[in-house]
Amino acid sequence: MTVVDDLQERYQNFVAERNWEQFHTPKNLAEALSVESSELLELFLWHDNLPAEEIRTNEELLTRIEEELADVLIYSIALATQLDIDLIDAVEEKMADNETRFDDQRASEITEDLRQWQRD
Repeated sequence: MTVVDDLQERYQNFVAERNWEQFHTPKNLAEALSVESSELLELFLWHDNLPAEEIRTNEELLTRIEEELADVLIYSIALATQLDIDLIDAVEEKMADNETRFDDQRASEITEDLRQWQRD
């Protein structure tokens, strides 16, 4: 059993114990995932593009980011559970696809395009 399997089981137990299965539909879970992603993004709103090193020194901000990331992961696991999606397989397949899609040449092109928009 993997960590993801353990988390899926814990999620299923949590929902069942509260009789919330009726509310945890794919649509509702996708919406909740979007809301939690927006809450994560909100933590960065109106801040400069701070480097990770600087964010890591702000314990309050880092804790809030950690909490929102956990919510995003929980709802991702919940949606995958409802749809019988193996998250490990899905991530491995997507990473393989990205490695093919963004080969060295394409990655260089994207990097160059992004540099043109970067603020000094």
